[in-house]
Amino acid sequence: MLALALGGFGIGTTEFVTMGLLPDIAHAMRVSEPSAGHAVSAYALGVVVGAPVIAALCARVPRKRLLIALMAAFALGNAASVVAPTFDTLLVARFVSGLPHGAYFGVASLAAATLAPVGQRAKAVAAVMLGLSAANVVGVPAATWLGQHLGWRDAYVVVALIGVATVLAIARYVPELTGVRVTDPRTELGALRRPQVVLTLLVGAIGFGGMFAVYTYITTTLTDVAHLPLGFVPLVLALFGLGMVAGNIVGGVLADRGVDLAIYAAMISMVVVLAGFVAAAHNPYTAAIGAFLVGATGAALAPGLQTRLMDVAHDAQTLAAALNHAALNMANAAGAWLGGVVIAAGFGYTAPALVGAGLGIAGVLLFTVTVSLARRRHPYPELDQEAERLMVEAAEAVVVPRRR
Repeated sequence: MLALALGGFGIGTTEFVTMGLLPDIAHAMRVSEPSAGHAVSAYALGVVVGAPVIAALCARVPRKRLLIALMAAFALGNAASVVAPTFDTLLVARFVSGLPHGAYFGVASLAAATLAPVGQRAKAVAAVMLGLSAANVVGVPAATWLGQHLGWRDAYVVVALIGVATVLAIARYVPELTGVRVTDPRTELGALRRPQVVLTLLVGAIGFGGMFAVYTYITTTLTDVAHLPLGFVPLVLALFGLGMVAGNIVGGVLADRGVDLAIYAAMISMVVVLAGFVAAAHNPYTAAIGAFLVGATGAALAPGLQTRLMDVAHDAQTLAAALNHAALNMANAAGAWLGGVVIAAGFGYTAPALVGAGLGIAGVLLFTVTVSLARRRHPYPELDQEAERLMVEAAEAVVVPRRR
């Protein structure tokens, strides 16, 4: 589990460190900060493309071997970011770095759920996601500090080394994962024909965007709006990461008790926090508290969405679990883009929080429709499961004696 979480740690570091170093990248590459935000979007789009393609085409590949290959590709993509000579080549490198992201988390989440004790699937998924959250406590602040003092490229050197360490850890400590079912591309792609899968993905793609709308431009928000010294920014980023750790743990516990209620609680809390951040951003202390709460409410949403997708996907769980991260990175790309749009339009660096609150409200409304459609089709899901079990037992009672 620690080896799998280490991969999440590396992925979380590379995904979020670009946001902390956005002013440095913009200055070094001689582009505006909103334009530099396209590096965030490029990585997110790589996740969106890579998650379904890799999960489908590699459906027959043994899970452990696939995890190792994905992290090796991740390390190479970040190494390419280190040596990118121009901003355009940096965008390509960030896109390539994002390709393994969704598939890795999809396979790692299924592996964790398979290895977990009965009744603790969501906690196991949260444990893998904890690496992503822990990255924002240690990895992102450390890499941001390193990038600010030695150069932004050095941050990606650290990430590439984490990728190499993850390859070695998975090879040494993760079992062969024979309990994870290997399917085929046609079965995996069948997940896209399930309305509940598509709707749940849309909930994540829309509702999760608010966190990224704020976090993408958090450095300038803290320095120009909250008037926080630049040297204290990594500390606030660490607070954001602590919020993600707390939210991830709470989200996993709540999802084991009730997936839909956990998703509702996370999204409604996110809307309230983002709306409050507009005022909180004008003071360094309240801005730091707001950053913690933005991270907490955002991370609390992920375990519920991941678990719900695995439930509604049935025999296409690998693709569904991978697509969850594609959806969340669509939220990443959309949040970063919309935040840049309102900033470029002159509304200031607190405007992305209002955009994020609006995205959260849209996510709550869409999830209400999703749950309503599910209940209309299966008003008593626990009775459906019991009926299915009885039918299987009846069929076995008839077929087995005949075979004998």
